Amino acid sequence: MRQPVGVAPPAQLRISPDLRRNFAVVIPAYDEAANIPELLGVVAETFRRYDLAGEVIVVDDGSTDRTAEIAEREGARLERFRVLRHRANLGKTEALLSGAAVADSDWIVLYDADLQHSPEEIPRFLAKLTEGYDIVCGRKVGAYEKRWVSGIYNRLSRTIFRVPVGDLNSMKIFRKSILDEIQLRHDWHRFFVVLAHARGYRVGEIDIVLHPRRHGRPKYRGGGRILIGILDLVSVWFQLFFSRKPMLLFGVPGLTLFALGGLVGIAAVIMRLFGHGFRPMLDLVVLLVVVGVSLFCFGFLGEMLASLRAEVDELKRRIAPERGSRT
Repeated sequence: MRQPVGVAPPAQLRISPDLRRNFAVVIPAYDEAANIPELLGVVAETFRRYDLAGEVIVVDDGSTDRTAEIAEREGARLERFRVLRHRANLGKTEALLSGAAVADSDWIVLYDADLQHSPEEIPRFLAKLTEGYDIVCGRKVGAYEKRWVSGIYNRLSRTIFRVPVGDLNSMKIFRKSILDEIQLRHDWHRFFVVLAHARGYRVGEIDIVLHPRRHGRPKYRGGGRILIGILDLVSVWFQLFFSRKPMLLFGVPGLTLFALGGLVGIAAVIMRLFGHGFRPMLDLVVLLVVVGVSLFCFGFLGEMLASLRAEVDELKRRIAPERGSRT
């Protein structure tokens, strides 16, 4: 097998002995029947060359072809292999969560089924973990169709969330336990690194070569996905910055409007004393005061919900070590 560009030979990679088995490669697959045989073949060859014995979990995400059947047949060459099936196409985030939920390993490798990344990148990710990272992301190298869209998204994310990596939506490896702390909604696999970094997990990055898709067509296409991505980015920004301090979003504007209503009210009284009553000004006072009080109440309720969320998170952190000690 020819050595892929940018991939070090086995002797040059220092992989911790326990990591050689303590990882699971989760492969979301939707209508990838044409790619599965070659994919599992090169994964098995990579495991052999680098003396790896990790799990391989193919998640058939509601495919309309024979993806699952072919995967079950071709996966026989792997020591630790299983296929999961979704009855409907749920999405990459759900496929990732399903695969991670059944994995017995502490580390998860998210790997696409289209073979645009070489499986020989997997040992490079494992070797990078020896530097103490909790997550290692792959930064795509090479030309690809959505490069400008991906570039804009990644620049926005680095600017808004201060994430220390250049590519958030690519092949990656991470601690499975991170999924216990963050909630991934539909399509939020793109923000996994952002949410984990906000929790204090250490993030690293390596360059990985992007190869042309060999069979089939890309599954994520269309201009509508750009709008959805922007709305999701705003949602994540709101969750990280304002859900913890709702008073910043609701309380401050509420107090400002209430104070402005008071000032307008004083002006209205003074004008009335001098015989220049102006009815619309009184209506404005009522509007400002009512909206200001409403916003402040929203902020107060938001603070109560944020406190409950903090208590739940703390309870999860206390339960996690106890659960680990029992296993």
